[in-house]
Amino acid sequence: MATDALHIVIIGAGNVASHLCRAFDTSKHKIVQLYNRSEKGKELADEYGISFTTDVNTLSKAEVYLIAIPDDAIVDFAEKIPFKESLIAHTSGAVPLSVIEGSSTNIGVFYPLQTFTKGKPVDFSEIPICIEANSEENEKMLYKLGKEISTNIKRIDSEKRKLVHVAAVFANNFSNHMYEMAYSFMMKNNLPFDILKPLIKETADKIQHQTPFESQTGPAKRGDQKTIESHLALLKDEEYKEIYKLVSQSIKNTHGG
Repeated sequence: MATDALHIVIIGAGNVASHLCRAFDTSKHKIVQLYNRSEKGKELADEYGISFTTDVNTLSKAEVYLIAIPDDAIVDFAEKIPFKESLIAHTSGAVPLSVIEGSSTNIGVFYPLQTFTKGKPVDFSEIPICIEANSEENEKMLYKLGKEISTNIKRIDSEKRKLVHVAAVFANNFSNHMYEMAYSFMMKNNLPFDILKPLIKETADKIQHQTPFESQTGPAKRGDQKTIESHLALLKDEEYKEIYKLVSQSIKNTHGG
């Protein structure tokens, strides 16, 4: 089924789809079409010179269909793809491979483990791409596809991928929410958020060389209850106060405080 240069159809026009278009733009593999249910995706398709459609009945035939749409829409759309022998792969971290079993005889997962923002370029070569397929041949095809845009391909099954996705929520979504809380607190107190950016950068840089356990600092790790109480007194928002208490206690529990 595989050819040297694969033809790809991208389903979706959101953050993941836009970065896949950019990553494959200089690849030997060719995106031949972009599908989106609304005209919203036409600008993205035009940017990369890709054919565009909003009609599932006019999908081009390709070796690979990469579904990059919201998780709850994956199953229904996969079943609508008319080419039942092509490789159909979704790009979700949380959705198991099994949900698209009825869509094709050849199915897989092609999950780039990264946070994507439309319009902000990323170095795809360093992004882990987690792959899974229902056959060795299909896995080889996804590996071949991934190696064109990344040096970091991981074979991870659905159960392990869900665990990775949970950890990614802690590492990215929750940590970013903490940045948002810090930003909001600084704004309410007429203080510049930029003053925290070197600290945020150093925190991220340290775990390239140390474990997060080794990198932990702060009053909760030191068992400095006096500082903790003074911080709580400054927090007027009850939600912020409860989160501060909960995270501080978790740090104490982790570090024997």
